Amino acid sequence: MSRADARHLRLLAFVLLLGVAAAYLVGGLRARPAGGWFGLDGEADYGYRPDPEGVAAFLRELPEPMFRDAGAETLRETKGVDTFLYRSAYKAHQALYAKPWVVERQGIGDCVSWGWAHGIWIAQCVDWETGRLANPPPFPATEAIYGGSRVEARGKPGDGKAAVGGWSDGSYGAAAARWVKDWGVVYREQVGGHDLRVYSPDRAKQWGAYGNGGQGDGGRLDALAKKHPAQHVAMVKTFAEAAAAIEAGFPIPVCSLVGFESVRDQHAYAKASGQWAHCMAFVAVRYAKNGSPDDALLCLNSWGPRWISGPKWPADMPEGSFWVRRATVERMLANQPDSFAVGSVAGFGWRDLSNDVLTPPPPDQANAAPALGLAL
Repeated sequence: MSRADARHLRLLAFVLLLGVAAAYLVGGLRARPAGGWFGLDGEADYGYRPDPEGVAAFLRELPEPMFRDAGAETLRETKGVDTFLYRSAYKAHQALYAKPWVVERQGIGDCVSWGWAHGIWIAQCVDWETGRLANPPPFPATEAIYGGSRVEARGKPGDGKAAVGGWSDGSYGAAAARWVKDWGVVYREQVGGHDLRVYSPDRAKQWGAYGNGGQGDGGRLDALAKKHPAQHVAMVKTFAEAAAAIEAGFPIPVCSLVGFESVRDQHAYAKASGQWAHCMAFVAVRYAKNGSPDDALLCLNSWGPRWISGPKWPADMPEGSFWVRRATVERMLANQPDSFAVGSVAGFGWRDLSNDVLTPPPPDQANAAPALGLAL
């Protein structure tokens, strides 16, 4: 073989290896949302922008900012029972939309709005199932939460006259908490001259710059949001607080910098890996004393149903979700404190939920989870 032939073979081998590496990278990211950035060392940005000063300012506005105080009764009464709040969401979605609920996929770096939309909606679904709301709640419009958390909730004018929120992606948990508490929730409906029935990444981008309602809205959608405030929010900082909140029907939008692998293990846990600037939602709890390998919370993501694979427990856990072990939950809540429980219409008092919410389904119902491919 000549030297020229050898050089050509080495070049061909290099090109093939480069192609394999590129395919691996694209394959690992294709199920993840657009926007933000990705690092080869496991770091990724999906739209969470930590703002410790903003969080501290919001906490000073609350009469009882910490769940350990606002939810003191719930912490005393919690029983350590495995609890699955997403089942209320299954029921409410089927009752309202006549089709199964499947988690959707964020389209820009608006993860905070999705984590909060999931938290608010599932809290309201539990309220509906327990008789505190007369009708099953519609899903919140994430674009409204996103725009409101970037503009109005930060003291900027929400009249839609100027792009005061800027065009970069992202928000933080306390800003969303202030928006839903002091303004409120806009739902996936035709409302205020806007058709919000289907999520739009372009709308989210526009509203992130101009505020809730977008350019030229003149504050009209802000006024409508105030008809549906989520008045009860409180910071959660430990696994024990989060577990007690979920047992009483209060989900937790969780903002953190902890990343995870995209394959669940044999017990449906996902291993912490890398760093994500991301917001998701805790919507279920399981305990080692009840037979699980470890205490854990179920984390609901906003990347659609197919970004993660592997076994599920229980069989009806939502596609696109994964269990997080207690030690990792503690790290998520304590290292970047910006996660809040969402209370019921009556606050954070203890309530015993129905057995259907608390216990795994019997074997003949174990495959009742909705099929993939269905949209909201």
